Amino acid sequence: MQIFDRSAAVGFGFNPLNRLSESRGDQQLIQGLRSDPATRFMVFIDDVPLLDVRGAQPNPFFPAQAWSGFGPAGHEIFMGQDENGVALFAVSLDGVPAQTAGERPGLELLDLRSIATRGLFPPDVLGELGAAKSILSWHARHRYCANCGAPSRVSSAGWRRDCDACGAQHFPRVDPVVIMLAVDGDRCLLGRQARFAPGMYSALAGFLEPGETIEDAVRREIREEAGVSCAEVAYFASQPWPFPASLMIGCFARACDTAVVVDQAELEDARWFSRDEARRMLDGTHPGGLSAPKPFAIAHHLIRAFADGDYRLA
Repeated sequence: MQIFDRSAAVGFGFNPLNRLSESRGDQQLIQGLRSDPATRFMVFIDDVPLLDVRGAQPNPFFPAQAWSGFGPAGHEIFMGQDENGVALFAVSLDGVPAQTAGERPGLELLDLRSIATRGLFPPDVLGELGAAKSILSWHARHRYCANCGAPSRVSSAGWRRDCDACGAQHFPRVDPVVIMLAVDGDRCLLGRQARFAPGMYSALAGFLEPGETIEDAVRREIREEAGVSCAEVAYFASQPWPFPASLMIGCFARACDTAVVVDQAELEDARWFSRDEARRMLDGTHPGGLSAPKPFAIAHHLIRAFADGDYRLA
């Protein structure tokens, strides 16, 4: 597996599957892949991956016969083929009680955030699970046509929903989010929300709005949440974030002023941190017990790049 850019090194960011997007409308091809004995399935129940825990390591991939006894699939998505040509599908079993799966020997339900935090799988598998969760979540939330309100149906191997009532076609939604560090020389601006673990600080973040550039969104969010104005903005990396389906766009911004005015509706606190403090937060050696997000989050990589001086601002 080769990683060519920063984004691929971030949690959920490396997914080497050949998506065969040009062939999703070929029902004969998709059905042939679906019935191939070598084909594997990622199975989700109530938005949570099902794992085979009978071996030395958990396994999120199942042959068809291993899950078909649970009942019919709610949604079934063709995800692509791996480098060996083995097809991978994602399946939701929405009508199956979680307790039913948990009671079967050798099976365990474990939420995707816990999987990522514990580093249970290599980057490519984590990326595949993240993509599957995002597309299945979209189907679960978009069963009806947004144009006329009639029920819509799955098409294009799971990558589109069609409305037979009005002819509208609906495609999976991805919500862009900017996540960024404002920098003032050898200091960076971090904040924390009340829901964070005690002592954890992270990069500021917010959704892009219609008619807004990435750069303007970065400046607006920093100004709104912490009262700090910024000038230049530089892209760093991105991260598909499957909770439920965002694209985190990581950036750095040069601060024009340093007085922090915290928006209490958004943040519990925000303040400037030196490079040494940032490094200690990442390494778990901060004297005040402060910490940073785990390595699967793009915020961790932004803070690490700042601590190591591994970023650019024009």
